[in-house]
Amino acid sequence: MTLRLPRRSAVLGALLLFAVTGCSSGEGGTSGGRADGSGLTVWLTVDARESWPDMVASANARFAKKHPGVKVDVQYQQWTTKNQKLDAVLAGRNVPDVVEMGNSETTNYIVNDAFAPLDPKTFERSGQWLPALADACRLDNRTYCVPYYAGARVGVYRTDYFKDTGITRAPRTYPELISDLDRLKAKYGAEDPGFSAFYMPGRYWSAAMGFVKDAGGEMAVEKDGRWQGALSSPKSVAGLTTWKKLLDDYYVGDRAKDNGDQPAVVGQGKVGVFYGNTWEAQAAADARSGGDPRLKGKFATFAFPGPSGKLLPPFLGGSTLAVPAKSRNQELAADWIRVFTDGESQRKLIAANTLPNNTVQLADVAAGGINGPAAQAAVRGWVTPLAPGWTSVEKSNVLPEMLERIATGKASVRDAAREADRRIDAVINER
Repeated sequence: MTLRLPRRSAVLGALLLFAVTGCSSGEGGTSGGRADGSGLTVWLTVDARESWPDMVASANARFAKKHPGVKVDVQYQQWTTKNQKLDAVLAGRNVPDVVEMGNSETTNYIVNDAFAPLDPKTFERSGQWLPALADACRLDNRTYCVPYYAGARVGVYRTDYFKDTGITRAPRTYPELISDLDRLKAKYGAEDPGFSAFYMPGRYWSAAMGFVKDAGGEMAVEKDGRWQGALSSPKSVAGLTTWKKLLDDYYVGDRAKDNGDQPAVVGQGKVGVFYGNTWEAQAAADARSGGDPRLKGKFATFAFPGPSGKLLPPFLGGSTLAVPAKSRNQELAADWIRVFTDGESQRKLIAANTLPNNTVQLADVAAGGINGPAAQAAVRGWVTPLAPGWTSVEKSNVLPEMLERIATGKASVRDAAREADRRIDAVINER
């Protein structure tokens, strides 16, 4: 599963903005750019249309000044069908010129030569791209995509629960976090046996792997040109053991579920702290997400501390932009990406409560805003192993199934991790 940033509500006036810049607002198109260079076809996901249409409009207007007469046709794709459509068109000759990819989707396409190489030196602040996003774009010292935006998970807490319990600030260290959870559990857990001081469903693999990373472990490692599972290493087992203790001590709920409905569950009012994306703090108070509007204004975020003494390394969700190798307008496509990911565009992303693609502009994210803690955490971000068969690992649900066995007590941490490594080894080197 590719972790991305589900967006907030659609922005009114988007269609007008696109019309002014000559940009298509169509969805799901499959056309390619013209060979004579008079047009580019760009596939973006619907996030751009819903949350930062002014950025798209501005980038297209600036690109038009550089390349008069070149029409940019932006076609919006749904995350659930995007790759299926892309696979279909890549089998032919008429391909889009620019495609947006979830950052953990890129490796499979790169190792199969689907994307054209790009020169990172020609893109603004490429030396300061967030490492986890930049790594997802590289293979054998060549770059095949450009970081677009990022999102990092943080701690989210009920401010009213903290106040009523006498907790005066968000935790800054792991011992402080544990102390706060103990106090929440003592007060609210005694009143309601269904109360979770900390919400952490068993199959929430990206959260659990943060504890593995914090302990110095890995999901998989490369050795002598071959990848192999590393979840049963001593450091990985230590991280999983810490994660399991957090569940045992503070989570009340179904351990065989994932975090897909997290805002709705939190919105029921029986959670003190949870780990998630910043948008989930708003969604928990939004009826459209299953949340409770009465909770509006009662959530705040903090940079989640790890047991190591550093911030818990978050899975860095987000997107990249690539030029298909079959594009007939590769130079123009690369130049459009340059404009769309430059400093001006990144400032518009920050204004839309989204993290930029580089460490320099992370400093421009308001420290006191809801995304401030995410900007702090992003520098420790990570992505899934850049192995050719990692997509197969995810499709096999190896990580969620391992975690469910651990969380429900069906297997010890060590035994479940060994079995997961065996399953990873079977597919991770497949192209």
